[in-house]
Amino acid sequence: MSTTPQSMQAAILHGPSHVTLETVPVPPLGETDVLVQIEAATTCGTDLKVFLQGRHARMITPPSVFGHEFSGTIAQVGTRVRQFHEGMRVVGNNSAPCYRCYYCRRNLPNLCDDLLFINGAYAEYIVVPERVVQTNLLVLPDALPCAVACLTEPLACVLHCLDLAKMHPGDTVVVNGDGPSGLMLAAMAAWRGARVILCGRAPQRLGLAKQFGVDAVINYAEVLDQVAAVRALTEGHRGVDVAIEAVGRPEVWETTVAMVRKGGQAIFYGGCQGDTQVRFDTHALHYDQLTLQGVFHNTPYHVRLALDVLASKHLDGAALITNTLPLARLCEAFALMRTRQALKVAILPGSQHA
Repeated sequence: MSTTPQSMQAAILHGPSHVTLETVPVPPLGETDVLVQIEAATTCGTDLKVFLQGRHARMITPPSVFGHEFSGTIAQVGTRVRQFHEGMRVVGNNSAPCYRCYYCRRNLPNLCDDLLFINGAYAEYIVVPERVVQTNLLVLPDALPCAVACLTEPLACVLHCLDLAKMHPGDTVVVNGDGPSGLMLAAMAAWRGARVILCGRAPQRLGLAKQFGVDAVINYAEVLDQVAAVRALTEGHRGVDVAIEAVGRPEVWETTVAMVRKGGQAIFYGGCQGDTQVRFDTHALHYDQLTLQGVFHNTPYHVRLALDVLASKHLDGAALITNTLPLARLCEAFALMRTRQALKVAILPGSQHA
């Protein structure tokens, strides 16, 4: 058995846009926990928000290590762990439900009253607690790179979203948002047989659309009326069967609903700030019989499905990772994301140069 170091390098969040690289103790390992040496951690829009805001109401209280999309190699297991052993390559979801509460008993584990979140991916090591070990720690296929495996968590959220969509092969789906989640939503909707329209404002990102199976793109910065432009791509300008919002802005929620045909569905994937509100036309909601669907996070089922999708290359995960940087340059990664120069950045804690 190899000896685990007593200390590690970790990115510590102290407040808004204030992160320092520090030497801290390796977290203590409980008898039912697993210690993972992180090989790669990918950036996420949620991490960017945490970085800019300096906190997260549900998950982060500074000073703290943060980051939640990770994969790596097991460095040590607790004395009561049997299903995993040192040297296994694994990916961990950032949460696990309790399976006891009202919502878990109704097969809504993503809405669990005691949903356990873990953070700390921007470091050399992370302790995966028992509940995640039992529920959402998965062994990686040999051929799947660790950086691509990190996409398991966000892709699981995407697949959960699409399972809530009233979508059939041949339906027209619009995705509003050209970030990593928007591209994954578009790619997976296309994989399931939909005709997909992608709306965004970054030419370079929209240029990836064909690679992900998208049938049409709309740069909303170049059209006078985005809703009319989307409807013009449907028969009789009737609107799309399913419209998915993947930006997290109230005005985009409202625009998304306006794109839907009679009897269609609008899905709100992007989370808005807590103090925001939206307004919808009650006449359209009632007489056009629209369905508005919120969606949050993922489930253990979708975590496993996501890993299968990545391993079988039904999604080109590597195309979403546009930059690779060492842990010491984490703030640079967020700067690239904030200026939309990067989709996802793979942070490699064990690398000194990139």
